[in-house]
Amino acid sequence: MSIREKTEALEHQILSERATKASESRGRVLEEENCEIRTIFQRDRDRIIHSKSFRRLKHKTQVFLSPEGDHYRTRLTHTLEVSQISRTISRALRLNEDLTEAIALGHDLGHTPFGHCGEYALNQIHLGGFEHNVQSLRVVDVLEKHGEGQVGLNLSHEVRDGILNHRGSELPFTMEGQVVKVSDRIAYINHDIDDAIRAGVIAVDDIPKKHLELLGYGHSQRINYLIVDMIEQSIGSNRVKFSPDVDRAFLDLRHFMFDRVYLNLEAKREEAKAMALIKTLYEYFRDHPQAMPEEAYEEYLEGDYAIAVKDYVAGMTDRYAVQKYKEIFVPNFWV
Repeated sequence: MSIREKTEALEHQILSERATKASESRGRVLEEENCEIRTIFQRDRDRIIHSKSFRRLKHKTQVFLSPEGDHYRTRLTHTLEVSQISRTISRALRLNEDLTEAIALGHDLGHTPFGHCGEYALNQIHLGGFEHNVQSLRVVDVLEKHGEGQVGLNLSHEVRDGILNHRGSELPFTMEGQVVKVSDRIAYINHDIDDAIRAGVIAVDDIPKKHLELLGYGHSQRINYLIVDMIEQSIGSNRVKFSPDVDRAFLDLRHFMFDRVYLNLEAKREEAKAMALIKTLYEYFRDHPQAMPEEAYEEYLEGDYAIAVKDYVAGMTDRYAVQKYKEIFVPNFWV
């Protein structure tokens, strides 16, 4: 019996009946020979971590576009926080941590530069629209490579489903995917509160007191309270959920963040510039596709032209997008 087979057998002994077992995976789009050491979900996690798209997350904005400080979250630190929260919940519910981790690490691979404002810009200008969860699936299915001549990472159906449905009204078909979907919200609401306070956009006293009294006054207190409540409410259930009171308070807190932070002119003072930059780059490469790197230009020649441009711009980091804009539109003697 191989190490992988022993691990798979152990999953059947220790995981919940609601957990997704690696040996019962729906498999990959393209069949592959099994690894002797790693399960299918462990291999998926490793492929995501070693991808170029994952490395680029460290230079992509979470909320604040030009933070003056080193402690604001990036898309990568957000991803790691989602992974940590998801694994904590999955372990307590005896779900498959490897599957949970793979989904969490891959859920934002398709995010644009400049956070959600980059997503809004591409959604407005790209004929087919733009949603980062759909783009994340495209990244792992098409744009990344895991071997010579291979297209996509060829991930399992469970991981692909969790990545696609981490946002929107559709629930992932695995409990592990549901865990990531809610953990994403737990992570971003709480770390965005932390960053907004650090940036002076809001103060602790601005947050409705009734929510702080229930969920906790501190960052770690709130996260712990939400995690514990979710675990207690989800044990023995086929749905990952909060208790009714916590669910209402958490939803109200999310509305507060949209009103005071996500749509706040101070927090988003550079957003209009960033959106204009993204739209300008998109239009330029649409009209001058030969100016894209060789790999992106080859995609342009082989398929849907607009999709190739969208893929290239969406994959940029914040600083790379600014650099390309300067190279194209700013005369050298002005720099």
